Amino acid sequence: MSVEIGHVVQLLDSTLDPQQHRKAEAALRQEEKKPQFCLSLLQIASSEPLPLKTRLAAALCFKNFIRLNYVDEEGAYKLPQDDVSTIKQELVGLMISSPASIQTQLGEAISIIADSDFWERWDTLIDDLVSRLSATDAKVTNGVLEVAHSIFVRWRPLFRSNELFTEINHVLSRFGEPFMRMLTVVDQQIDSNKDNAAALKGWFDAMSLLIKIFYDLSCQDLPPIIESNLQPVTALFQKYLTYSNPAFAGAGGDDDDDDEATAVENVKAEICEVLQLYSTKYDDDFGPHTEPFINVVWNVLSTTGPAKRYDILVSKALQFLTAVAGSPRHAGNFSSEEILGQIVEKVILSNVALRESDIEMFEDEPIEFIRRDLEGSDTDSRRRAATDFLRKLLETYEALVTQVVFRYIDHYLEQGKTDWKAKDTAIYLFLAIAAKGAVTAAQGVKTVNQYVNVVDFFQKHVAADLLSGSDTQPIAKVDAIKYLHTFRSQLTKDQWQAAFQPLIQNLASDNYVVYTYAAIAVERVLFLTNDEGVHLFTREDIQPFAKDLLSHLFSLIEKDTAPAKLQENEFLMRCIVRVLIVIKEGVVPIVDDILTHLINITNVIKSNPSNPRFYYYHFEAVGALVRYSSGALGNKLEATLWEPFSFILKEDVSEFVPYVFQIFSALIEMNPTLELPDHYKTLIPVLLNDTIWETRGNVPACARFLSAILPKIHAAIVSQNQILPLLEIFSRLFASKKTEQNALDILESIITSIPAAALDPYFSTILGKLFTKLDSKALSDSYKIRFVRFYHLVSARGVENGMGADYFVQHANKVTEGVDLFKPIYLNFVLPTTGQFARPVDRKLGVISYTKTLCDSASFASLYEKGWGLTCNYLLDLLKNPPQVTSGAGDEVVNEADVDDIGFGVGYTPLNTCRRGPRDDFPEVENVQQWVGAFFKEADRRHNGTIAQYVDKRLQPEAKAALAPYLA
Repeated sequence: MSVEIGHVVQLLDSTLDPQQHRKAEAALRQEEKKPQFCLSLLQIASSEPLPLKTRLAAALCFKNFIRLNYVDEEGAYKLPQDDVSTIKQELVGLMISSPASIQTQLGEAISIIADSDFWERWDTLIDDLVSRLSATDAKVTNGVLEVAHSIFVRWRPLFRSNELFTEINHVLSRFGEPFMRMLTVVDQQIDSNKDNAAALKGWFDAMSLLIKIFYDLSCQDLPPIIESNLQPVTALFQKYLTYSNPAFAGAGGDDDDDDEATAVENVKAEICEVLQLYSTKYDDDFGPHTEPFINVVWNVLSTTGPAKRYDILVSKALQFLTAVAGSPRHAGNFSSEEILGQIVEKVILSNVALRESDIEMFEDEPIEFIRRDLEGSDTDSRRRAATDFLRKLLETYEALVTQVVFRYIDHYLEQGKTDWKAKDTAIYLFLAIAAKGAVTAAQGVKTVNQYVNVVDFFQKHVAADLLSGSDTQPIAKVDAIKYLHTFRSQLTKDQWQAAFQPLIQNLASDNYVVYTYAAIAVERVLFLTNDEGVHLFTREDIQPFAKDLLSHLFSLIEKDTAPAKLQENEFLMRCIVRVLIVIKEGVVPIVDDILTHLINITNVIKSNPSNPRFYYYHFEAVGALVRYSSGALGNKLEATLWEPFSFILKEDVSEFVPYVFQIFSALIEMNPTLELPDHYKTLIPVLLNDTIWETRGNVPACARFLSAILPKIHAAIVSQNQILPLLEIFSRLFASKKTEQNALDILESIITSIPAAALDPYFSTILGKLFTKLDSKALSDSYKIRFVRFYHLVSARGVENGMGADYFVQHANKVTEGVDLFKPIYLNFVLPTTGQFARPVDRKLGVISYTKTLCDSASFASLYEKGWGLTCNYLLDLLKNPPQVTSGAGDEVVNEADVDDIGFGVGYTPLNTCRRGPRDDFPEVENVQQWVGAFFKEADRRHNGTIAQYVDKRLQPEAKAALAPYLA
């Protein structure tokens, strides 16, 4: 069946409608399977009669399709060769001729294709781009440069390698000369169009792209073509750093209220970025050119006004000066008290002081204000860049900078008695010079400036604002809370106990930023540990007021029940999660109330999940309830969660499905003895169907859930002939490197759940797949370890379960008729890899497997006599340091990973509270050495003394002596 263009257009339009988008996306996934689907999308994206939003949806869909369907993990094409060739022929021209919004999406698609194909499988691309560069048409040239930048920008974060330099040299050999010519051409066009605003903007956009590409070409090494042209290039940079033109409204001045940076500011900012790279990475070559730029950039900073449109320029200029201040060659430029005074007066103060735009954001977009201020998403903000510059100067001249800055701090503190803005500046300056090194998410500031006293400053100048009532200016309150938050690890527990109640009282503020900051600080203090990893606040400290604290946090979240508004503030939900983790089983008496809130929130946000961080923390909160209360509540928790969660699965709320399956899995794993509720059984057909596995983000959670329920449904699987569909799921996942480990989780669960006799017809086929991967060039250590663990699982299940080493041997030697595959696999993989097992549960499994092999395997008794002795030696090696498996998941799992260290909303996000510890397949074996001794003696009796005879005949004296205590 071929693609029907009109139908695809309808579906693309429907994806833009919140009511229809899920069904439309599912229907598009079906269309994807038809031939030439991706070419149809390009046709729609290029069709000018269609509305722009439809064309943009097609371009976005094309980009996403290419990301998932262009090549497989080995780099082989998943698309027909004709489609690949057509895409490469059409895509560059189409992108160049498209509107800007479509250009962006197609440019990203080109970058994805370049990832796998450039340059060896697409060696014509650079020549194609160069041939399209125009000296007279800015739109065409900008299209070409966009494509070039989208390919070259990939080099920036990469580690040096021969392959990378081969690619860069390929580009430079074809693109270097035309690139240098285009710098001259575009410079001339800017000069000749200085009075034509429209043309000027187009050529300035071209200059902006050329400077981005200049950075790309230089990011790994200094290109010879640039090195030999440093003189004209630096002259060009100086020209554009000082450029102004009335044709750009307000360029360089402040008479323009527009918040958007113009092309002039963008070019200046990009030049500062290149200067920062060259002054840090290529100082030997660029050093002589750096000095004049220090003055030029200083003048840019001194003459640029406070309007928002200059923010990125100012921050990039400050980042260049920060890089220079960190260089021994140039740091002397900033060494005198007079110069430092000028720096603070002219640059630092103007850029750390609160501006009207900051106050507007505080009042009108409070959540944005918090994110920018707190999370480092303000990397391009003036305040952050000015602080980084000051701290860099502090590294070299700590006493002098502290002395100079304190003159201003004291001045603003005095002013601050009547002007809260002045006090805000004083506190910000103090924070900037008091903190040394990185501010960590876990502990705030670890090291402070030796010339300041942070506790004394807090008590004299800050504490009053924390303790005062609602008549205090909200930003002053925020400053006080932020001060505590920043220096949290500098306070003793006694000092914190004095500050903690006032901090919590600020949660009752009616100001959004104040109560959110209070929640942030409470959460971080509850996370705080000393150097030994012991938490400052314990369950006993928090339990007395946990119920009221949680209730208040939920009321703040649920104040506005519109879906987007309710899930806007992830910091409140994160605080709830932390309180639940700290009080642990203390949640049981209040679990009903918390569960009601969480289910209400689920029911609101499932219609429109819009904040991945919020719903991640939301499901962490549910996970915390499962972790700490399901043991006490039995099936009650699961019964309450079933209704909202089953709706999520039925409606395929794709953002939530992986979380739901993780929580269902944890519920089953926490209560292994409880019978499986009937409604879980309704999920079996869903899991045995291909559809749910098509979404990559579902795979880890669904694989875990399937592994968790198999022990409880194995009888139904066998009686309903569902082993084959189950193995097809395994095969599907096993075929991809990304899901191979999930496949092996399912396989282990199949082995431990399904009777050996029922698996008999399939077992050799399974082994064939496993052996093929052992033979591949891309064999990974992680796969080798998992394969050997699988062998031991089969072997350790022993004859009592119809398995054991002989079961494996028998099926391994059926894989290829007449070939003994078992022996080389055992010698080359099983024996050497078992010694590399790091986890105690795996080492214990190896001990049990080897012991049962030595005592009960007919193959090792007669067929592999040498193997018997070898196995015994390897067993004795494992027993030199007998594995000790601790029972219980332990609470440390939740504490060791800070939730900010993971990615959100990228397919699959693991829940820390639901994390599964290593699975112990033989929990009944507690003392490994005792068990081995008992098993050997019992087997020797069972086999009428045969084991003792093997020991005598097959082992060297040393091994006999080591084994003797186990047989005594």
